[in-house]
Amino acid sequence: MVVSFSLFETTIGSCAIAWSDRGVTSVWLPEPTESLTRARVVRRFRHPIESAPPPFISHAIEGIIALLEGEARDLTNIQLDFDETVPEFHRRVYDVTRTIKPGTTLSYGEVAERVGEPDAARAVGQALGRNPIPIIVPCHRVLAARGGTGGFSAPGGTATKLQLLAIEGARLL
Repeated sequence: MVVSFSLFETTIGSCAIAWSDRGVTSVWLPEPTESLTRARVVRRFRHPIESAPPPFISHAIEGIIALLEGEARDLTNIQLDFDETVPEFHRRVYDVTRTIKPGTTLSYGEVAERVGEPDAARAVGQALGRNPIPIIVPCHRVLAARGGTGGFSAPGGTATKLQLLAIEGARLL
C-alpha cells in the first residue's frame, strides 16, 4: 500500500495526516517540533511519500483545522482506511466514537454498551489508546466513569485531551 502524508498547521500546532487511495490512514497531533511530528509519520509507515494533499484529504484537513478552532464540525463523512492490523472490535469502537458530537462526551462504559459489550469498558479504553486517527475518530470525547478524564496517548497526554474538550466547549463533571 502506498501511503502519502502532509503536515498542516492548526491552533494547537503542526499536525500530520496520512492517506492511501482508500482514505485517511492516520492523524498525528503535534509534537514539540514539526520535525518530531514528521519523524512519527516515518516511524509508522515504511517509505511514506510527503506530498500535497488531494481534494478528499484537503477536505479532511479543513475539517480538522475548523474543529480545532472551536467550530462544531462533523467529520463522519471522511473516508477512513484501517489496515488489517486494526482488530474488528477496535473498528466497532471507532465507529461508535465517531458518532459523538463535538462538545459532548461518553464514558468508556457507554461506548462499550453501544458496541454491544457492556462489560468491555477497559477494552474500549485500550482500543482508543491505539486509535490511529485522532480528531476524526474523536477519542478525546470518551471519559472515565463519573467524568474522570481517563488516559490520552497523544503528545501532551490528558492535558491535550482537556485542551481539545475545552476548544469544543465540552462540560466536564
